Amino acid sequence: MPVIRRATPSDIDRLIEIRAAVRENVLSDPGSVTRADYDRFVGQARVWVAMVGDQITGFSASDERDGSIWALFVDPAHTGRGIGTILLNCACRDLRADGFAVARLGTDPGTVADRLYRRLGWQAVGRDHSGEVVFEFALHVAEDILDSPASKIIS
Repeated sequence: MPVIRRATPSDIDRLIEIRAAVRENVLSDPGSVTRADYDRFVGQARVWVAMVGDQITGFSASDERDGSIWALFVDPAHTGRGIGTILLNCACRDLRADGFAVARLGTDPGTVADRLYRRLGWQAVGRDHSGEVVFEFALHVAEDILDSPASKIIS
């Protein structure tokens, strides 16, 4: 079972490494997500990390400005173990605490992430300008899902 905690500035290099290691949802412009973006989200306590032993294996982040999931990435060596689901729930809990009724995110169609969101009850509501599938998730409907303990969370 992973330990989930808030990210710290010393985690950012590993977060960038995990983001760069993904095989799907690869950034078309790697410069579009900068170190300053990570600094902002970590500094605002918006990033959760999953730890297996002493290694960060994944992270999620929500954006309090628009109710979106800014990031959900798991090290490819640790996929398929439920880490992404746990991290997504943490980010959604933050958005719910911020007062959002609906969380939003986008992902490339036909990916593992696309299938995960559908399996977890996210609703595809269209496509964005880049062709990503846009999903929404009703946070008030899913309180039991979001509040079920699946790991050890350290705020």
